[in-house]
Amino acid sequence: MRPAPSQFAPTPVSQPTGLIDHWCLTRISRALWGSPIRVVLWNGLSATLGETPPVATVSVKDRATLLRLLVRPALEFGEAYAADRLRVDGDLVEMLAGVNQALAGRPYQHPWTHSLRATTADSRENVHVHYDLGNDFYALWLDESMTYTCAYFEREDATLEAAQRAKLDYVCRKLCLRPGETVIEAGCGWGALARHMARHYGVTVRAFNISQAQLAYARERTAREGLSDRVTFVDADYREIDGRSDVFVSVGMLEHVGHDHYPHLGDVMNRVLDPEHGRGLVHFIGRNAPMEFNPWIAKHIFPGAYAPALSEVLPGLFEAHHFSVVDVENLRRHYATTLRHWLTRFESHAEEIRDRFDEQFIRTWRLYLASAQACFTSGDLQLFQIVFDRAADDRMPLTRDFLYEGEGHGRV
Repeated sequence: MRPAPSQFAPTPVSQPTGLIDHWCLTRISRALWGSPIRVVLWNGLSATLGETPPVATVSVKDRATLLRLLVRPALEFGEAYAADRLRVDGDLVEMLAGVNQALAGRPYQHPWTHSLRATTADSRENVHVHYDLGNDFYALWLDESMTYTCAYFEREDATLEAAQRAKLDYVCRKLCLRPGETVIEAGCGWGALARHMARHYGVTVRAFNISQAQLAYARERTAREGLSDRVTFVDADYREIDGRSDVFVSVGMLEHVGHDHYPHLGDVMNRVLDPEHGRGLVHFIGRNAPMEFNPWIAKHIFPGAYAPALSEVLPGLFEAHHFSVVDVENLRRHYATTLRHWLTRFESHAEEIRDRFDEQFIRTWRLYLASAQACFTSGDLQLFQIVFDRAADDRMPLTRDFLYEGEGHGRV
């Protein structure tokens, strides 16, 4: 139940411009009531947006920013923070998580505009914006394997390096990889999973990617580690994947495919997988129900991206081709912890990153990492892993015990 307006209205003012500011701040207070925030305007007008002590103070530096926040809050908050027209003093992650929780009861919005543009050229450009910023940049704050997806923390105090190794092994165990099998990986990043599968499980991998920077790194490192005879990296979009394989795996690519194109990916999976014993795993950021993607993230971080609900993924990827979904797991809390590690490492290299780019880049990426951590902490985002196989295939283990028998199980 919402409190009475007098509980969250800022101090009244008499000047005409002050009345406009007062009205705007009151509207924002109503919309975000329950958030652990104190808002302070450039003219000293302020409001606390909840009954609990605020974890952060948001300072708005001009009236134009205030008006934009009222009209397009999801987009303008990021724009204003990155441009330093809005300052946050306090715990940014906890503040953003608190906002998410305060808004948790809002109706889900049908995402009419969420589909990714269809052409391969557009997909390449979207990937270039994010993944081709420079391998040296990502090496500053990712783990040693350059794994840029959710880690798996078998212990809360595990290092990021240990948790990423555990994730790679966890995926391999879920796939029940056997020596001599063939694997197709769609969207392979810097190649960590492909190398892990080949080295520790004795499989042959063809990994597809359209980021030139990632492909260059993956090929060089794979050659340096003596795995080029077992791992091939292909410069091709997921729609261009060909050949046959025993296993299909995609970790962190589905978010870039777009809802309207899930049937295309499902067709690829059906075409390349062994018709009797083919199986696979799809790992992706999702939601509890369909909802629009954050417009600021889509504009500045992940152009064309969309985080789907399970109800949006199942028809095109699995049901259309009679795949059996044999396991679904949500690793939301693991991703919140992963992002906490990434943000800490990012901040420890802030000066170096600022010298390479600029202050606005620092603020943009700080907000991106902090907001992502907050979304997984608050449950606004989920991290799904779906294991699937052919409908009549009974080769998957009868119980899930095999997943928890320790690192190295099933390795060669």
